[in-house]
Amino acid sequence: MSAPLHDRIRDRALSLGFDAFGITRAELGAEARSRLMDFLAAGQHGEMGWLADRVEQRAQPRSLWPEARSVVALGLSYAPPDDPLAIQARPDRGGISVYARHRDYHDVLKGMLKHLAQFIVAQADGTQAVKVFVDTAPVMEKPLAARAGLGWQGKHTNLVSRDHGSWLFLGEIYTTLELPQTPLRAGGCGSCTRCLTACPTDAFPAPYRLDATRCISYLTIEHAGPIPHAFRAAMGNRIYGCDDCLAVCPWNRFAAVGRTARLQARDDLSAPRLAELARLDEAGFRRLFAGSPIKRIGRDRFVRNVLIAIGNSALPTLLPLARDLAGDPDPVVAEAAGWACARLADGC
Repeated sequence: MSAPLHDRIRDRALSLGFDAFGITRAELGAEARSRLMDFLAAGQHGEMGWLADRVEQRAQPRSLWPEARSVVALGLSYAPPDDPLAIQARPDRGGISVYARHRDYHDVLKGMLKHLAQFIVAQADGTQAVKVFVDTAPVMEKPLAARAGLGWQGKHTNLVSRDHGSWLFLGEIYTTLELPQTPLRAGGCGSCTRCLTACPTDAFPAPYRLDATRCISYLTIEHAGPIPHAFRAAMGNRIYGCDDCLAVCPWNRFAAVGRTARLQARDDLSAPRLAELARLDEAGFRRLFAGSPIKRIGRDRFVRNVLIAIGNSALPTLLPLARDLAGDPDPVVAEAAGWACARLADGC
């Protein structure tokens, strides 16, 4: 006798390299929608206008696809082999978030999801439909993953897993199949507030609530203009994203190092020299970050971030680079260069 369909799907998911698997009904409760609406109403999404688009489809899976009955939620570990915060003690280097030190996870994860989706259709004799989503679609992936038993949303608003800590990429397969719900596992943050106190810019106004406009990940990636002066010193040498709230989570002690080869950190992105990054022109930027998620923010925004790190470095040897960039054609880059000059000397 063959195993139940949901067990076969789970076994196939694990054989494909996924680290976490669960199933939930294609629905979300009122709490998820309420939290989303409060976040948007407070303007805490900043320039991420896409979060305000298609709110109903984001808050309710069947608004996105009325035929959906179940959601297969998958997690892929990207837990680092060492302390991701150690880079902060090296002011001549740039800190890149762990998730961006390798290939774009969207491409890797979507390919794996498509393989699993094909397996599901074949196992259902081709009579059922599926749709594959990563985080570029209007899907509330963290609440769905929590309902599917992968973990819970921690006080830093990210998913926390008993097995993988805070280091999970998430993806979903919506399906017309009626599949049994995965039992929830015990776990929670308890009285711990390490993630909240670790945030350099106080981006958490309350537990389980994020003000993205204060978050270094938002400021270095999503924000297009000059970095607000109030946050520049706190950014330190973080030039793309921030891992502080994730890295301090005590549940990470149970996480094994991520095993997906295509997501292993590139040597040249683990601790890149600020001096080399500051010299990047458009062509050099594209060559260095081909296949990387960093490529999407463009050279100007990236060099702006590098200049903030240079200004925070207290290294006079980097002053000539800032002076050279004070005349950059991009006004945001030029402004950041002037700020860096002022921090390292008496201005350009």
